Amino acid sequence: MVSKPPLGYWAGTWDLVDLPAGKSAIGCKWVYKIKTRSDGTVDRYKACLVAKGFTQEYGIDYEETFAPVARLSSVRILIAVSASQHWPLFQMDVKNAFLNGELTEEVYMQLPPGFSQPPGFSPKVCRLRRALYGLKQAPRAWFAKFSSTISQHGFSASSYDSALFFRRSDHGITLLLLYVDDMIITGDDVQGIQDLKRFLGQHFEMKDLGPLSYFLGLEVSSSSDGYYLTQAKYTSDLISRAGITDSKIVDTPIEYNNRLNTHDGEPLPDATLYKQLVGSLVYLTVTRPDISYAVHIVSQFMAAPRSLHYAAVLRILRYLKGTLFHGLHFSSQSSLTFQAYSDADWVGDPTDCRSTTGYCFLLGDSLISWRSKKQSVVARSSTEAEYRALADTTAELLWLRWLLQDLGIDCSTAVPICCDNRSAIQIAHNDVFHERTKHIEIDCHFVRHHLLQGTLQLCSVSSQDQLADIFTKPMPPGRFRDLISKLKLVSVHPT
Repeated sequence: MVSKPPLGYWAGTWDLVDLPAGKSAIGCKWVYKIKTRSDGTVDRYKACLVAKGFTQEYGIDYEETFAPVARLSSVRILIAVSASQHWPLFQMDVKNAFLNGELTEEVYMQLPPGFSQPPGFSPKVCRLRRALYGLKQAPRAWFAKFSSTISQHGFSASSYDSALFFRRSDHGITLLLLYVDDMIITGDDVQGIQDLKRFLGQHFEMKDLGPLSYFLGLEVSSSSDGYYLTQAKYTSDLISRAGITDSKIVDTPIEYNNRLNTHDGEPLPDATLYKQLVGSLVYLTVTRPDISYAVHIVSQFMAAPRSLHYAAVLRILRYLKGTLFHGLHFSSQSSLTFQAYSDADWVGDPTDCRSTTGYCFLLGDSLISWRSKKQSVVARSSTEAEYRALADTTAELLWLRWLLQDLGIDCSTAVPICCDNRSAIQIAHNDVFHERTKHIEIDCHFVRHHLLQGTLQLCSVSSQDQLADIFTKPMPPGRFRDLISKLKLVSVHPT
């Protein structure tokens, strides 16, 4: 049985007042949740009082609502750097984090269900002082409180991921990555890490979860050769939800030379399950680059999915069933050499003839960022498609390079981008192809500028050695297995 916190628990969260004339009070309700561990067992039962923020009015009850959270690329980068540098990874969370946020707006709420009106007084409402869960501005208020608090301990927020905080001292660097109320702490300043934990415990109600093992549905395991990142439990739950636990497995997530279009098959009578499965698959690509292209394809039919589109989703799940424990390996023997691969498949979409951009970034042997994305315009040649992909790769490179510098990694040398299209490389090096490039001038100048600045260098690579190929088109089984092996996607069986 779950017990609700007593009235005294909410001290400082609200004041009981008469509702002022002209004001309205929003409602609230109790939400019950079962928190599970990475192995699926019950961790604890949780009751949470949630305000009905959907009844709030903009300009009266709230204004700004945006609050940053860590990019999942930042999570991978942090783990990769920690593995290479032999840093420990710790995890903590903040209990009832939003209640630490202080409200600047005047917000009134009805008494929670189960709470009685004070006897002998007129009916009261709660004048909220703190950011209750459910309020539109609650995440922003909490992040503002956390940022201002940790800055008192000498930490600065990264300019390239506002949820990454760092502090440098004579003893090294301490890093904290925040995702709402969950945080990863690492660095080479052992005493600094202990001081940070102690400081956080003095200002918030913290739970020290020890070494990093389960973060946002990502399972993290460690050994002498580094860290492993998987989503096996998440994948297993997804397969069960789709009802294909007894289906046969397949070798690849998408059939070779399969080109789906908007008119394939019959319309689905109810698209709800399709949308739920695809949405879950999108999150699964956080640790499964091998399904990125296939998920990118089925995501294009969310508005009006048809029977063959649904069959393609089930094929992805059948592939996942056979590769349940596949995940990323961040080696402790890896260098911090930074490199990228950029590729494009020309006119790959049979419906609108647009091309697909694919890129990936490796820090030593560790895959830290990748993408499969349909280009926004139709490319007139394969060279143009490749060059547009180069521009997207360059943009991601700049962000990753800056973020790595905040982590204390030297990125002063030019980062190699491997491309298998010699014409695209020549365009970047030579400002003389006006007739062929006048309609993509912005991309040309963008890549060329950073090439001349020494931020990047373009390297020619054979199509056989182009690792980003897996993000641009369906692959035959042999080629597919070769690429995922080179990307260091490994099977991590539970011990």
